[in-house]
Amino acid sequence: MRRAIAALFFVALAVPLPAAAEPRHGLSLFGDLKYPSNFQHFDYVNPEAPKGGAIKYAAIGTFDTLNPFTLKGVSAAGSDGMFDTLMTSSSDEPASSYGLVAETVDVAADRKSVVYTLRPEAKFWDGSPITPDDVVWTFDTLKAKGHPRWRLYYADVTKAEKTGPRQVKFIFRTGDNRELPSIVGEMPVLSKAYWSSRDFTKTTLDAPLGSGPYKIESVDPGRAITYKRVANYWGDKLPVNRGRNNFDEIRFDYYRDASVALEAFKAGAYDIRIENVAKNWAIGYDSPALRAGEIKKEEIPNKIPEGMQAFGFNTRRPVFADPRVREALNYLFDFEWTNKTLFYGAYTRTQSYFSNSELASSGPPAADELAVLEKYRGQLPPRVFTDSFAVPTTDGSGNIRDNLRAALKLLGEAGWNVKDGKLVDAKGTQFKFEFLLDQPEFERVVLPFLQNLGRIGIAATVRTVDPAQYENRMQRFDFDMAVVSFGESLSPGNEQRDYWSAASGKQEGGHNELGIDNPAIDELVNLVVNAPDRPSLVTRTHALDRALLWGFYVVPNWHISNFRVAYWDKFARPPTNPPYGLALDTWWYDKARADALGAQRPPR
Repeated sequence: MRRAIAALFFVALAVPLPAAAEPRHGLSLFGDLKYPSNFQHFDYVNPEAPKGGAIKYAAIGTFDTLNPFTLKGVSAAGSDGMFDTLMTSSSDEPASSYGLVAETVDVAADRKSVVYTLRPEAKFWDGSPITPDDVVWTFDTLKAKGHPRWRLYYADVTKAEKTGPRQVKFIFRTGDNRELPSIVGEMPVLSKAYWSSRDFTKTTLDAPLGSGPYKIESVDPGRAITYKRVANYWGDKLPVNRGRNNFDEIRFDYYRDASVALEAFKAGAYDIRIENVAKNWAIGYDSPALRAGEIKKEEIPNKIPEGMQAFGFNTRRPVFADPRVREALNYLFDFEWTNKTLFYGAYTRTQSYFSNSELASSGPPAADELAVLEKYRGQLPPRVFTDSFAVPTTDGSGNIRDNLRAALKLLGEAGWNVKDGKLVDAKGTQFKFEFLLDQPEFERVVLPFLQNLGRIGIAATVRTVDPAQYENRMQRFDFDMAVVSFGESLSPGNEQRDYWSAASGKQEGGHNELGIDNPAIDELVNLVVNAPDRPSLVTRTHALDRALLWGFYVVPNWHISNFRVAYWDKFARPPTNPPYGLALDTWWYDKARADALGAQRPPR
């Protein structure tokens, strides 16, 4: 999207630059901001949306902490929304953000630092002002005591310092990482005074002091949490907030699993669902309420990059250390049959870690991609440099004889052969592994895959655990195979280190659950992070995508390019949904609809 200005970048490198750029009301990685400094509200909101009413969601599993920033415990749904950030993103333009706690942002000409000037009216719920000291303390604390992902995310931010009564400066290791000003702008600001008498590293069920539009009203530990809109919220009239945060009350009720939660929704126990199971969407909502129009179902399109959901191998396990083994198991997942039989044909097979975007590689590598990759010959599979990547396919009949033969050939090359109906290595040890799940409804997808594995003598089992245990095991990399997900944006950056770097794979709580440990991939990640312009970002991301795909770290799943939303007909929303988000915070309670619905149904 920035091809038109790419040429100017290289010219600018030769021109002396001023010491600092002009302070601005927002940041964009793609060029000019859509909204000017005097904008009144985002285009996708109703600025006159009425305030009031309540909305109730479902959450799965349980929770044991109200501090969402540390590794310990399972944080309550919605708890990260209590803390305002320096900037807030716009959902109708890619990679842009506007001042929230910060009034202006000033990026140095050499991009080695950024200065945020805080709004004088910004305050915490107790009335105390949000100060540069709070910002500096938050940065230092998240990096030193927060979840390990914060350390990776802020790896190139060397220091935060107070530079004025309302100013805080972040200093970067280099000026190459174009995302760093925006990354620190996403940081929630915590109260230094509040946490000075509390242990930040421990789990807590005490409601922390925040600054956002909602605070905790009540907590039923592990079962429910209710948030109430702050009556005197300091940022209510800001342009970035007009038409948003319209409900007086937001509640999350916890359910044992998603199947129970769906039945509860149809019974009217809560109000809205974002559906991610195709079978549920096709037939699971049939009910008197749906047929009477009391429940609405909508498919809302979006332009959000889909990233990668997949069956992920833990390559730390010896059984999955050989890429030929991982490639072989790709032949045994019959997506075409799965999509036709289980998903009602709803999905598209994922062929890239950056699917549904221009960042996805396709075809054989182009000359510019080869120029990036050339350095890594010998460190990456030879096919990275020559071939088009494609996942194995079937005719959807369930007959995968050709794929079975291809898998056995690869496994034989890796030292695994069938003997007496079992796939064994040279020592006679059978190929065994466990597939870890936290959603029982996913078993119907995984079990046919495991049956295909069984046809060549692999003893694979499924273990479904509760969400808390699942999260704990994944954070400790205590699994053989599991469903993994890597979300992407239109501007991949620092999060790629968390996903793929060797350091992340060795740090408990890192997002590199796959255990990727390849210096070439580490360097490709750094090239993506430090891309100077949009064309080079696209090229470098294509190169990284190819390296990941040909490593066969996953069995790719599927994706869909719309939100599937079911809700009880007592809400209204703006006529246009933004392309880069669902924007539920722009919906509002429609009293007339709610009253009509209540007249048809007994109270609950």
